[in-house]
Amino acid sequence: MPKGGKPRMFRFNLYWMYGLIFMMLIALYMTNDTSASKELGWTEFQKLAQENAFDKMTVYNKKNLVEATVKSEKVGQIFGNANISQIGTSPKVYVKIPSADKFSDFYDKAVAENQIDTQVRFEEGDDALWNFLVSFGPIILLIAVWLFLMRRMSGGTGAGPGSVFSVGKAKAQLFDKDNDQKVTFKDVAGLAEAKQEVEEIVSFLKNPEKYTELGGKIPKGALLVGPPGTGKTLLAKAVAGEANVPFFSLSGSDLVVMFVGVGASRVRDLFRQAKEKAPCIVFIDEIDAVGRARGKNVNMNSNDERENTLNQLLTEMDGFGSNSGVIILAATNRADILDKALLRAGRFDRQIHVDLPDLNERKEIFGVHLRPIKIDESVDSEFLARQTPGFSGADIANVCNEAALIAARNGKKFVQKEDFMNAVDRIVGGLEKRSRIMTEEERKSIATHEAGHATLSWLLEHANPLVKVTIVPRGKALGAAWYLPEERQITTREQLQDEMCATLGGRAAEELFLGKISTGASNDLERVTKQAYAMVVYFGMSEKLPNLNYYDSSGQDWGFTKPYSEETAKVIDKEVQKIINEQYERAKHILSEHKEGHNQLASVLLEREVIYSEDVEHIFGKRAWLSRSQEILALQEKANKEKAADNDNPQATEEKKDSGFKNDIADKPNEQTA
Repeated sequence: MPKGGKPRMFRFNLYWMYGLIFMMLIALYMTNDTSASKELGWTEFQKLAQENAFDKMTVYNKKNLVEATVKSEKVGQIFGNANISQIGTSPKVYVKIPSADKFSDFYDKAVAENQIDTQVRFEEGDDALWNFLVSFGPIILLIAVWLFLMRRMSGGTGAGPGSVFSVGKAKAQLFDKDNDQKVTFKDVAGLAEAKQEVEEIVSFLKNPEKYTELGGKIPKGALLVGPPGTGKTLLAKAVAGEANVPFFSLSGSDLVVMFVGVGASRVRDLFRQAKEKAPCIVFIDEIDAVGRARGKNVNMNSNDERENTLNQLLTEMDGFGSNSGVIILAATNRADILDKALLRAGRFDRQIHVDLPDLNERKEIFGVHLRPIKIDESVDSEFLARQTPGFSGADIANVCNEAALIAARNGKKFVQKEDFMNAVDRIVGGLEKRSRIMTEEERKSIATHEAGHATLSWLLEHANPLVKVTIVPRGKALGAAWYLPEERQITTREQLQDEMCATLGGRAAEELFLGKISTGASNDLERVTKQAYAMVVYFGMSEKLPNLNYYDSSGQDWGFTKPYSEETAKVIDKEVQKIINEQYERAKHILSEHKEGHNQLASVLLEREVIYSEDVEHIFGKRAWLSRSQEILALQEKANKEKAADNDNPQATEEKKDSGFKNDIADKPNEQTA
């Protein structure tokens, strides 16, 4: 029974007609011979054979059966006085024989004694199925191929998936309100501002009168922009789970095909389906596949199918036709390459930035991903959030999964703090390779190099504080150091210089304490060179080229030439070299002043292979500066205490508001006078 409880109505299917025709063909074959037939006994057959009553006989060896055609003058003797139209032109008799050999003996004797002229033919057996296949097999094969092609062309019913006629149909997946959608806003941790934006869209679809009464209009489209793994697609899935309206989901690559006109046809079909289901939401993931800026195709074709698809998308989103009730959500991590016409007001009115999570948001994300994992009391989501700076939501999910796998590999019943730390190390640095053979001199060089990084990062004010240092090879690196980057909104020149100095500490320590340098600093030099060029070319932080920027943030680029002359390029190279040399000499100077501490740190590293920030603190003492993350935590704790105190004493809160209002009034005349 269907959901509504009504009986299913009878529906005619064309394949029933095909089946009926097939059965009629079989019946026609089985009954195509209308001549009469009769089964005789072996004794009666022998008597008739001796009387030369048969024209020809066929012996089937496997069946021990004889089929004999009766002569016309003997028909009345065998079949009686039946009508000739009922008997047919070639009446036959059948008889079971003892064996083919016995029949052969009987036939030879009858020929010798009675001079009969009956023709005899011996066969293995009469297979009706084989005869049918031989007769009708080619016809059946042609019908089957024809049915298959017609089904592929028509898609079974209408023009479904795999159909020749369904090429221009949109391949959007529909999540209706009756679908079981598990993802809701509760499953999306962090992203408070982004959730607020999309929640407003969901609210409008549920209660549009609240907004239209004041004359407002909901945005036609919202673009989710952010780095990979930050939760753009997850946020869209949550919208599908929360909004009690149809939700169409597809990828931008589904609209890009090689056939002319197919992409535009799919866009038209998508919006046609959306209008039929309005109010609804259409989500296009990775829209940069179809929305790339026009006129920049590297193939330079006169007729670019992707541009035709984009033009149709622009027309559907804000053309003469009305798309009331259809809201477009899209996601991309390449907003800089999108066409400007796509981003204008009236199409994608809002750009919702989904950035990498900060400390508090990482804590919330860990809370979501730790729910299905069996953990013990040693696991603290706040500690894990501090140890994973710069991690996206997808990275955090990977950390939790990797920690569970590590715990299971070690036979544990619960996932512990140690497993999470090993998972972070595994993801950031790669797999440990303790089997790699190194000489004692190489180990000493690596320990000196990593100790140089650790020393400078501890002593410099703006360098990232150290978390862990190891000389155990991981991935492609022979040694690794983990730091706790400060989550800054802006970066000063002094902070950049300190970071460069700490990065050059490994090469400086090798030259200063070993008297020779190695290739182990190649990655450090690459990072420092990029930072120095950014300071000169992008940030205008050089003495000879101050306040100049040669970067085009609009994405139009500078064409085929650099935006500066050859003379300026020489100045840039000199400035970059000067900045790097200054920080390198500074690193050597600081390491010379703290030579004993560095050597002690390198010795501990050689002995234990892994050291932590506590070991560095034991050698150099406490760090003189708080990190930004510690400052933020202190401010948050202070704000939480004040909020808790206000909740306990609401009267004091009101008095505080009144006093603040009075102070504002008292300050007004002074501001006006000023």
